[in-house]
Amino acid sequence: MSKAVGGAVVRNRVKRRLRHLVAERIGAWEPGTDIVVRALPLAAGRDHTGLGADLDGALASARQPRKHGRERPK
Repeated sequence: MSKAVGGAVVRNRVKRRLRHLVAERIGAWEPGTDIVVRALPLAAGRDHTGLGADLDGALASARQPRKHGRERPK
């Protein structure tokens, strides 16, 4: 996690929240699926609900097939 997100306390808080949110949602994915989450600086100011909504949007986007460019690895 980048220091741009905030100081150590803020970064660790965001990491804990994201870890919890991903753990709640991981059952919807096939076993062995790798999920990489990158927190942007705005994540530090988001509450649990907002961060969850952002994560849901990102995961929904990741499930959509690409229209242009190369395919996502399986």
